[in-house]
Amino acid sequence: MRFLLITLALLVAAPAMAHQLKASVTTVLFNKRTNNIELMHRFYLHDTEHAVEHLFPGSADIISNKEDQQRFADYIESHVALQTLDGQPLKLQEVGAQIDGKFFWVYQEAPIPKDIQGIRMSHGALRDLWPAQVNMVNVEGKGKVKTLHFTQDDTWLEARFEPLAASSN
Repeated sequence: MRFLLITLALLVAAPAMAHQLKASVTTVLFNKRTNNIELMHRFYLHDTEHAVEHLFPGSADIISNKEDQQRFADYIESHVALQTLDGQPLKLQEVGAQIDGKFFWVYQEAPIPKDIQGIRMSHGALRDLWPAQVNMVNVEGKGKVKTLHFTQDDTWLEARFEPLAASSN
């Protein structure tokens, strides 16, 4: 009987806890075709709705108000930065933002520097609102995918690229 009550309590509590984790996923793609580093930030729309309530006092509406969507995109962009491994800033340009299903996407890009060996990245979006926020970043297009996890007090993390293998004759 006790086991049944514990199981029932967990089943009732599970939906309430299901979306307690605050997380985002960013892809940093080194696109050889465009010669740009393309950043694609994906946030749960539910989290963005809660975030705008805290970030923009009043009646912010991320779903139907394009100005609020832009303000949120601007906020995200102000909390993300890229550098080369030696600390040279990579100037990120705004590309746009959109709602797609249950996600809010923010897009940025920067030219790929010649002979880049890796990147340093800062990604503090929403971590000022929710200290438990996790921002996961996948770096693609330069060898094996590298994954960075921004949690707790992380400010700058880096991804180093493997040297290109010498071509065999």
